Amino acid sequence: MLASATRKLGEGAVFWKAMGLTCAESSSVPAWQRDQAEHLWMPYTQMRNAPLPLPVVATEDVYLVLADGRRLIDGLASWWTACHGYNHPQIARRVRQQLEVMPHVMLGGIHHEGAVTLAARLASLLPGDLSQVFFSDSGSVAIEVAMKMAAQMWRNRGQAERNRFVTFRHAYHGDTTGAMSLCDPERSMHAHFKGFLLEQFSQPIPETESEQAAFTEFLATRRNELAAVVIEPLVQGAGGMRFHSPQALAAVARMTRQAGLLLIADEIATGFGRTGSMFACEQADIVPDILCLGKALTGGTLGMAATVATGEVFEAFCGEDDALALMHGPTYMANPLACAAAHGSLDLFAEQPRLDQVAAIESSLAEQLESCRNLSGVVDVRTLGAIGVVQVERLHSREKLTELFVEAGIWLRPFHDMFYLTPPLSITPVQLRRLTAATVDSIAQWSRWS
Repeated sequence: MLASATRKLGEGAVFWKAMGLTCAESSSVPAWQRDQAEHLWMPYTQMRNAPLPLPVVATEDVYLVLADGRRLIDGLASWWTACHGYNHPQIARRVRQQLEVMPHVMLGGIHHEGAVTLAARLASLLPGDLSQVFFSDSGSVAIEVAMKMAAQMWRNRGQAERNRFVTFRHAYHGDTTGAMSLCDPERSMHAHFKGFLLEQFSQPIPETESEQAAFTEFLATRRNELAAVVIEPLVQGAGGMRFHSPQALAAVARMTRQAGLLLIADEIATGFGRTGSMFACEQADIVPDILCLGKALTGGTLGMAATVATGEVFEAFCGEDDALALMHGPTYMANPLACAAAHGSLDLFAEQPRLDQVAAIESSLAEQLESCRNLSGVVDVRTLGAIGVVQVERLHSREKLTELFVEAGIWLRPFHDMFYLTPPLSITPVQLRRLTAATVDSIAQWSRWS
């Protein structure tokens, strides 16, 4: 308890400073945080020396409301889930109505209208024959389901040896064990699990003709042990917000199909307008065999994900033998409240000009972040859809950066070697300019600390 208490007091001092408070003014820190925060294990955090997180007590539109009443523009849309902003009344209304009727029911042996109609709705939105929807409660689980589908499809066809996957350098596909094995084995946050995870094949994304020739040869050499190729279409998210061209994505799809393999598209981060089209795959005019969705599926309201397969993949699981069935079933899959939120989110995509807004956001981000290119320590500035990235040589002084952002009235969380913005798609031009101006000013101040 002594070590815990010492950590707690040390964090508090850093936290009060970041909040613009002195220790004497710490009474404004909410009691639930001051007295109990030590029991909460935070994600992606060294708990020994991390400052206390900002205490958020409410959300509204594009804002996080802090315990002391300050409002921060959320430049990340809560890991790009809150695509319509926070607390949208149409989504909230749907969830409240569902809560009064049925908050949850198991999907085993029974189903409900929300799940059936949402599956049909997603199938109608997705390209090609992506028609069979399997729901889960997180993106990582959606990836696990996709891996299981791919491996079992070949097993059901009498080719059980085809159970390994091709992924790409800088890939990130989630934090569960199977999903971790798909991440970059050398450069991802999961690299230190080498020897524990299943070993997959990591390749560079083939942009050039010579790279595509090498990729084709690799697939041909390993074909008999491979189940699928897995890619994040157009944007590798947590691996560094790295972009690749629609042409490269189309080439990967073509070479994968020519090799007789399945293609899995991880659209958990890129789906629902983030890259400029409803789904990133549309920009390359491809139809994967399996596609994963999550994050913005419910508009940032409730945890939900989906793994969607083509009819051809689905047919491999159908027959007289029960052993052919996909034996998977998250307890909260197709949760009725989450289904209601997803319907509300899809209503907004149908009714509001979200993709036009994304195009405007892309133009504004490109223009307003460009001045960062000349700052000391900055190596690249890039945008795609509602994603803006300022890449740096080395990211340092993170605690001081948090202080700068909060003082400027924004919330960002830089990682790896970059600052990035993924604002709500509904952000207004005025709000976006406030966000980018504060971002540029903060990065400019940071660059002088180098």
